[in-house]
Amino acid sequence: MNIGIQYMKQVLFLCSPNYYRSRFAEHFFNWLAPQASLDWRADSMGLDLDRWSHLRAMFRYVVEALTKRAVPINGHPRNPKRLTIADLGRADLVIALKETEHRRMISLQFPRWTDRVEYWHVDDVDCAGPKEASPVLENQVRGLIDRLKAA
Repeated sequence: MNIGIQYMKQVLFLCSPNYYRSRFAEHFFNWLAPQASLDWRADSMGLDLDRWSHLRAMFRYVVEALTKRAVPINGHPRNPKRLTIADLGRADLVIALKETEHRRMISLQFPRWTDRVEYWHVDDVDCAGPKEASPVLENQVRGLIDRLKAA
């Protein structure tokens, strides 16, 4: 008997501290997906929270960039979350936001997932400032929405 429960697929965005790129991608995706009538939901997590343990909530630029785009941030921005094997198992699609930064981290922490993750090429603040990187990330997320809609 179908009682009207609809399964939402999950995309999981990964970056190192879960403070900037992955958080922007999560919120931007979750804003766009319903507009595209996609039954997908995004979450985001970090691969290297120990190194970045001093970070809390979300990079102020992410809040500003989302606000500028009229993208709501649901509730108070949470602290970064560490990726677990259970999180990977629940995801329908896993995207690490910079291959040269994240492939090795994934291969060391979750070796069976190394080739199951999709890798993008979105620079962090060490290579490009938010004003340069966020339009790239926005275009990547829009492209993903289009790809999922076409599938």
